[in-house]
Amino acid sequence: MESLQGKTVLITGASAGIGESCAIAFAKERAKLILVARRKNKVDELARKLSDKFNIDVHTSLLDVRDRAQVKNVVANLPSEFTEVDILINNAGLARGVETVAEGNYDNWDEMIDTNIKGMLNVTRAILPGMIERNRGHIIYLGSTAGHMAYTGAGVYCATKFSVRAISDTIRIEVVGTGVKVTSVDPGAVETDFSKVRFFGDEEKAAKVYQGFTPLTAEDVAESIIFCATRPKHANINELIITSTSQANSLVIHRE
Repeated sequence: MESLQGKTVLITGASAGIGESCAIAFAKERAKLILVARRKNKVDELARKLSDKFNIDVHTSLLDVRDRAQVKNVVANLPSEFTEVDILINNAGLARGVETVAEGNYDNWDEMIDTNIKGMLNVTRAILPGMIERNRGHIIYLGSTAGHMAYTGAGVYCATKFSVRAISDTIRIEVVGTGVKVTSVDPGAVETDFSKVRFFGDEEKAAKVYQGFTPLTAEDVAESIIFCATRPKHANINELIITSTSQANSLVIHRE
């Protein structure tokens, strides 16, 4: 098991949900954290708590991963003690709406594609060259069971998560021999604000997604990510699929 103490970890979408839980999990391991999100007040508050509790260094930045210029600027202006990113958690992502493709909303499509694919690429492109140059590093992508099986009302969202798989697989081939690791962690249903975002804040609709079974928690996923990040130097978890015991895949969930 590799120690994470002192390693620099950049987490996108760190203001809530899986991103926030990852920040807490890596803080417990005494890593140095770079927390970025569109809601800077949230990551600033989280940073203060983690810094005080675990006595670690934490840097925060306002970042919308869709904004390529902003991504470049944030990475280029990291404080000197944070410039060598050891682990990148590409977590920022979302789903919008449940319309069929025939009834799809163009703006929803753009937001998902721009965040889940292009945003993830923007951050990867900014961080990966340094990892290759140093012959070390680990990129961990937040995929989904939706990247393994499509389902109705989620065509574009599923397409973005299939893209995460394709890109992570491609980069893993491209960096072989450099010491850089690439992992895709693909959860099933996780009870966070994900469904609230998908339903534009409708809490009643969001709650129905998780009725009748016990879904994963953000902490469950963060623990899996810590497992991937702490494997020995010679070992890489290429892909990890994690679901509740009540869920078999994107389409099959047993509800009481």
